[in-house]
Amino acid sequence: MTYLDTLKHPVIRRLSLIQFISYFGTWFSQVAIFSMIVSFGADEITIALTATMAMLPAVVLAPIIGLVIDRIDFKKLMGILLVIEISMTLGFIFINSLEYVWVLMILIFIRSSSASMLFSAEMALFPKLVSGAMLKNTNEIHSVIWSVCYALGMAVGGVVTYYIGFDLAFSIDAMLYTIAVLLLIGLHISIETITHTESNFEMLKSGFAYIISQKKILHLILLHASIGLTSFDALITLLADFQYKELIAVPLAIGWMNATRALGLMIGPFFISNIVSKHNLHYFFILQGFAIILWSFLEYHFYFALVGLFITGFFITTLWSYTYLLIQEETESKFMGRVISYNDMIFMLSNVATALFIGYASKWGMSLQGITLTLGSGFFVYAAYYLWFKKSYLDVH
Repeated sequence: MTYLDTLKHPVIRRLSLIQFISYFGTWFSQVAIFSMIVSFGADEITIALTATMAMLPAVVLAPIIGLVIDRIDFKKLMGILLVIEISMTLGFIFINSLEYVWVLMILIFIRSSSASMLFSAEMALFPKLVSGAMLKNTNEIHSVIWSVCYALGMAVGGVVTYYIGFDLAFSIDAMLYTIAVLLLIGLHISIETITHTESNFEMLKSGFAYIISQKKILHLILLHASIGLTSFDALITLLADFQYKELIAVPLAIGWMNATRALGLMIGPFFISNIVSKHNLHYFFILQGFAIILWSFLEYHFYFALVGLFITGFFITTLWSYTYLLIQEETESKFMGRVISYNDMIFMLSNVATALFIGYASKWGMSLQGITLTLGSGFFVYAAYYLWFKKSYLDVH
């Protein structure tokens, strides 16, 4: 089954278009946010904390997110969340100095809360619509769309921010979200409605108990969290600020670096998606580790660093989508929303830990190359972890 076959499904097709527009808008304004705080004179910790605010909601709100997803109609929920994202994005326009960086962080937190809930809702919806090869393709399409939007959004966002400024970039972003809302109106979803008679507290308790009792799912969630080690936003911003600003403007550096990595994210699945399996997944963890280590030796030269970043991104999409597929296949439908939200919580916790590690390690004097080497080495640990998991829980050799 090809990606085109999968996109013939009307709901998957329209959701993919909505995802494309909303994800493009998110990454488009991400360059503006980080370029803005760098222009205000933000230090390493402020940059790291700003990056963390985009990831924190999935960590602290996971139980609530799962509960909302399992209770509220998907289309209604999606509309509310997109409107919130529009409002918060427009709020960025009023930030004009580091004095208000705390307001910026609150706005980012709220917008990211909506984005996290929307993402989890989509990932919980897909297994209810499709299964098997079609579900695998849907996950990969979702990930490729994210990668394409990351590449285009970062590249275009860097150029637009450089030439027309932060405020107009935020305004354009809000317009993109508005288009996504209009497309949502024509979305028609027909799935079996699961009625939950439990109270909210009982649902929270039963969802947590289910996850704790499913050791296989717990290990898969931890394996999926490995992708958090590739949360390079703070590292790329520091490289742009410390190493490249004499060569290229910070917004352009951030945009082109992220766009190049995203190009690898986008292209990689077309080469390796059909060969990854439960038998050989550990090799891809190892390859990811070597790719990051290669980048660490190239990152002080801007143009060589772009090559390293492309290779770094080549394996990420497949690792992300395949480990997500394993979780979806192991989870009962009635618990899907809660399991997905807890999975996203652990995943984002890994992202937060990575962002904070980058910020504080740099502040305490560790070189950016040393930081990158450390992150790459983490994938060798995950490769060993998967080998143990495969031997203990999977009927493959």
